[in-house]
Amino acid sequence: MSVFVPAIPVKPSPYGRRFILFLLKGGASPMALLLVLLLTSCASPSDPAHARISVYSTAYLTENNQIAYTAQGGTRSSNPKTSQNWTWTGDGILGHPTIVIDLGSQEAVFFKGGREVGRAPVSTGREGYRTPTGAFKVIQKNKTHVSNLYGDYVDSAGNVVKGNVGLKTHRRPAGTRFRGSPMPYFMRIHGGIGMHAGYLPGYPASHGCIRLPKGAAKRFFENTPIGTPVKVVH
Repeated sequence: MSVFVPAIPVKPSPYGRRFILFLLKGGASPMALLLVLLLTSCASPSDPAHARISVYSTAYLTENNQIAYTAQGGTRSSNPKTSQNWTWTGDGILGHPTIVIDLGSQEAVFFKGGREVGRAPVSTGREGYRTPTGAFKVIQKNKTHVSNLYGDYVDSAGNVVKGNVGLKTHRRPAGTRFRGSPMPYFMRIHGGIGMHAGYLPGYPASHGCIRLPKGAAKRFFENTPIGTPVKVVH
């Protein structure tokens, strides 16, 4: 009987190793051992390719017999969806707008009068900066918004000395200044949280905001008056 051996290393937990030894002594089949290995394994922190895979992820085999992970609870998977594809059919459609942000599927859906007219991928808050769930409204709009909390430390010529910093959490290097990250088509819904155009790596990666592809952010912005209901669900 032939058994597929994963191409990437997996490391069983201490309890998993004990269980595997128990199965070996009991004469378990190779397929049973492989199943136990997949279910009890977790990524090694020293492996940069898998260091951010949650121990709560579900392992499965891809078509080319590689291990992939379906992330649970908003964590990163090893095969992120990097698609920037979005749809919009709302031009000329009447009705009150409503936006639903689904943290689980990482999608934003735009409705007019209860009818879906737009859909786009999003990147929401990463671990430690989770996007809050609940019912909100658009309370501010700014087409050229710039963050006053997150950005880069740059030198006098504008070159990045230290990137992706938090103004309140990262010390400013001598001779540098803070430059906030651009957040085009910003639609604030709660505190410092809002929807805006931004980078979508295929998993939750923001400081709490809801990033959209630029084209989708522009369409949403143009069709979202102040007071538009926004539901954030999981």
